[in-house]
Amino acid sequence: MMDALNSISTLRGVGGTASTAASSAASAVRPAAGTGFSDMLADISGQAVSSLQGAEAAAITGLQGKASVQHVVQTIMAAETTLQTALAVRDKVVAAYQEISRMAI
Repeated sequence: MMDALNSISTLRGVGGTASTAASSAASAVRPAAGTGFSDMLADISGQAVSSLQGAEAAAITGLQGKASVQHVVQTIMAAETTLQTALAVRDKVVAAYQEISRMAI
């Protein structure tokens, strides 16, 4: 799953740096002018990858004893929500593609 999201984000040149939830929410609410649908999907997939990578890093620091349990749980719960959202979007895109492919020309 991570490889698929990374491949989508690299197609559009989106980096995999970690970002805060506030900046992710702000960029999702206010898209840039002239941004295409594929650019928007690439940006969102890049943010999802960053969230999952941040959760992985938090889990590792938690195992090392450098992070609090509360921080680790909050980060992992946010990543789980991100993953569930990405899966729901993927399912909707696949359903839309199948519906279009069944249309009579």
